[in-house]
Parts: sequence; structure tokens; C-alpha cells
Amino acid sequence: MNILLTGSGGQVGWELHRTLACLGEVVAVDSAQMDLTDADAIRRVVREVAPRIIVNSAAYTAVDKAESASDRAYVINSTAPGILGDEAEKLGALLVHYSTDYVFDGSGDASWREDAATGPLNVYGASKLAGELAIQAVCRRHLIFRTSWVYGARGANFLLTMRRLMRERPELRIVADQIGAPTWSRMLAEATALILAQQLSPDRGADRPEPWGVYHMTNGGETSWHGFAQAIQAPDDGEFQSRLLPISSEEYPTLAKRPLNSRLNNDKLERVFGVRLPDWRTALTLCIRS
Repeated sequence: MNILLTGSGGQVGWELHRTLACLGEVVAVDSAQMDLTDADAIRRVVREVAPRIIVNSAAYTAVDKAESASDRAYVINSTAPGILGDEAEKLGALLVHYSTDYVFDGSGDASWREDAATGPLNVYGASKLAGELAIQAVCRRHLIFRTSWVYGARGANFLLTMRRLMRERPELRIVADQIGAPTWSRMLAEATALILAQQLSPDRGADRPEPWGVYHMTNGGETSWHGFAQAIQAPDDGEFQSRLLPISSEEYPTLAKRPLNSRLNNDKLERVFGVRLPDWRTALTLCIRS
């Protein structure tokens, strides 16, 4: 069985390349091997591989840059997933795609359910939402996993940025009024592989309801970016000694507006697949140890 994995060089894609290997032959491509801005290239690669499963971890994730590069953000985050969905439908393949908490407007303080009204505050979030809709319009067998605040041991993310800055600066001002769940890329990949293994199992009854749709998948619990930074610093043996000052979003203006409430409700994921990721503190400890 062939599995086509896009975005293999990213922090989630790199982990997926490892975890999906137990399910079949993984054909992993990065932007050099499949240009997501080239529709013909996308279709050519999919048809050559003829996968049973497509896992799309590629995305345009430069949130602030997207405000001035909206065309590119939409091509990669919306048009390309739609093409992958169209090709998956023609093959009868399953498409797995990752989305974001940024599809919501961040109002209130309750955790967002999958069926809650969306309302992106920035181009990145709007382009990711458009990608969800593009897939849903053309591909019946799809799993869209919305996640939040992804980090890992590679790539560009908050964990690695904080560890670098804590070595360089005596004081850091960190936003404390945006709330969400830091999510380790490895646990995203492991949960994805577990869910796919369930769908491929011969023991899965044909009479069971089809699980296709949108799911939230984050580590458990919640914190602020300031709380996340404190947890990164907590196991320190003296290397990271910056003073961490909590500030408001207004005190740290960015080109793209961020939602204040990024809490995602993961109950549906557990109810349908029996999968719930560990608390974010547990995940962070394991990531740092690894």
C-alpha cells in the first residue's frame, strides 16, 4: 500500500514520515519534489504514486507574511488541498489534512467544537478554512485535523525560538492573554497513524458509521504563550535564565491579528476514534527529554 506524504520536510511531516512507515510504503515529498503552487505537478505526482492514502502536512504557515502574500497563502493552503482532494476522490483514496485553531475568531472562553461558527481574523486562518471547504466539496473520504500551537524538536516553532532567546536575552516579554494548547508534532503524527491503522484494520466492521469529517486534535489542557514559556524554562539547569514578563496582545502588535481563545474541544476525536492526546505539560517534558 502506497501512502503519499506531502510537506515531509516540515516539523509535522518529518514525524509523519517515521510513524506512517508501519502502515505501508511512504512516498514522502517536499516542495522541491511537488510544488504546491503548480496544479499540474500536484496531479502528476498523485497519479504516478497512485496512493491509497494521501497525508497533506504541507502548508503556508508564515502567519504575518500571509497578510502581504495572500495569493501564495491561498494557493498553498486552499487551492492545492482542493486538487489533492479531487485526485483522492478519483482514486478512491483517503485524504488526511491538517488545519488550525485560527479558523475561529477567538471570542469567549469556551473550547471550540468542530461545528462552531468559524470567523478567521487573518489571511492565514481564512486560507486554511478555504482549504477545508475545498476538500469537503470534492472528496468524500477525508479526515481534517485542526490543531494548535504546534512545536517540535525541528523546524521553526515557539519552543526552539524561546530556547534560543532565553540564551541571548536577559528579559523576554511574552503574550499572556492568548489561550490555547501547545501540541507536540510527534504526538500529532502518532495519533494520525493510530487512527489510520484503525481505518485499515480488517476487524473494522463494515456496518460502522463512516468517520469522515473534521476533528480537533491537540494536546490536553490549556495555557498562555507566557505560561508555555515558563514551562519551557522550568526544567532548566541554569542555561535559560531570562526574566519572563507577561504582556497583553495589544502590547505586542503583529501584522496578523491572533485569536485570544484558541481552545479546541477534542471530545469528538475521543468519541469516534478512542484517541485523546496527553496533557501539554507531559508532552513538552517528553519532547525536551527527547
